[in-house]
Amino acid sequence: MEFIKAKEEHLDRIWEITGMAKAQLKNLGLDQWQTGYPSLEIWKNDIAEGMAYLTVEEGKILGAFAYQVTPDVSYHEIENGEWLTDTPYASMHRVIVADGCKGKGVAGKMFAYGFSMAERDGFDSVRIDTHPGNIPMQRALGKAGFKACGEIHLAQGPEKGHIRIGFERIL
Repeated sequence: MEFIKAKEEHLDRIWEITGMAKAQLKNLGLDQWQTGYPSLEIWKNDIAEGMAYLTVEEGKILGAFAYQVTPDVSYHEIENGEWLTDTPYASMHRVIVADGCKGKGVAGKMFAYGFSMAERDGFDSVRIDTHPGNIPMQRALGKAGFKACGEIHLAQGPEKGHIRIGFERIL
């Protein structure tokens, strides 16, 4: 398994996997990602900014994620808890794994790669968030060493104001 930066030519596959993730969340009865987020434009922007990464095995794209090195506005305030650190952090967003590849450690390897990039970039921790009802993602985050820190409110986009659980992993 290898990790590469996504390019425009990968957009169709990223969008296909995003659709799979949206369908899974809908089947779980969650409103997460059901209001136009993430959009194709968001993925295009991630690619243009060099933030989008792919998990590839034998030439096949198994998953994707965004790696952010600037502070996330949604993480400025946290309720019913606190972040583990108050130092600069990297964050991971839009972690998606293709149907048929779930349960095979793909997400865990993506998190590990994100941790290695964050260490390389001089960060002390990585943050991420997910819907309170997204138990599969919460399990994956726990396996990767993330700790639930409290509730955040999304600060922008179609899900602005929605509550998410903020997670952090100290590197």
